Amino acid sequence: MAEKNYQDQVEATAKQWLQERGVSVSDIADLVYFLQRKYHTNLTHEECVMNVERVLAKREVQNAILTGIQLDRLAERKMLAEPLQSIIEVDESLYGIDEILSFSIVNIYGSIGYTNYGYVDKEKPGILAKLNDKSTGECHTFLDDIVGAIAAAASSRLAHSSQQKSGQQPQ
Repeated sequence: MAEKNYQDQVEATAKQWLQERGVSVSDIADLVYFLQRKYHTNLTHEECVMNVERVLAKREVQNAILTGIQLDRLAERKMLAEPLQSIIEVDESLYGIDEILSFSIVNIYGSIGYTNYGYVDKEKPGILAKLNDKSTGECHTFLDDIVGAIAAAASSRLAHSSQQKSGQQPQ
């Protein structure tokens, strides 16, 4: 029973930290809708929310959220050693560790997640535009990629579950 309480605490903390950083489940669901609306004619926001919630229930996702947000917070407080402090603070283009961390989330539901992730990362719709706004003084070097990865994974989950419901064989 203690293990279950610990797992619940980790999930609750990951969700709380997302909220504290200005990201809601609904914001991520909006990204899922953006990615999947043309493939699912009757797609609802509630269906997108459900898929995001299922992704957020995964321990590897919670670990990525906690790790990424903590690094972003430390960078905001200038508590990282140089040159890492400057690299994360400015989200240096050749620093790809933020994407690598996010790939642990994207991987959960298969290779379709990579295309979803790449597209949403390039377009930066919705909450991703806000997280990429450097004028706020906040650091979201890791968080923007994590949020995009959660949306990509939820989109992949949605695509897989829709295919299963329709009886189609995976391609």
